[in-house]
Amino acid sequence: MQLQEPRRTFLGEIPPGEPGTRATLRAMQQLVEHYKRDDTIRSAALDLVRGLPPKAYGREVRTVFEFVRDGIRYVRDIYGVETLQTPLVTLDVGQGDCDDKATLLASMLESIGHPTRFIAVGFTSPDAFSHVYVETKVGPNWLPLDATVETARVGWRPPRPALASMVVHNGGARVSR
Repeated sequence: MQLQEPRRTFLGEIPPGEPGTRATLRAMQQLVEHYKRDDTIRSAALDLVRGLPPKAYGREVRTVFEFVRDGIRYVRDIYGVETLQTPLVTLDVGQGDCDDKATLLASMLESIGHPTRFIAVGFTSPDAFSHVYVETKVGPNWLPLDATVETARVGWRPPRPALASMVVHNGGARVSR
């Protein structure tokens, strides 16, 4: 798929620890706010759910999630450099790390009416966030969507308990340890 927008990747001086995690999550949220309105992102999401019955919200979420999980290859960032791609770049190159896949997934879901939030988790230290995934609300429940694990299904969470987590939604962040 060839897109009109130049490939934009953000390579940054991200501060260490929690401030860096907050900065990355804020940037991801800004990307979602912008790209959920993008014609290419919305068209891709609409194409995926085209054959589903109306108001099959759980199936919409599953279909978009499975596309990002299975259709976008996981690849790590540049060694020692935090890298963040736009959702269009991730869709175009078909590859990205956890923040790239999460940003694409959230943008596609929000483009078809599903609210999302990011969950950053740390497994090695309460101050070291190392992974991020999306949650979306279906009915009264927030469902985890980790598109980096080949066997993950809607509702699957990383099996290892997180020592810290940060939830970012609509500009606010909540940290728990």
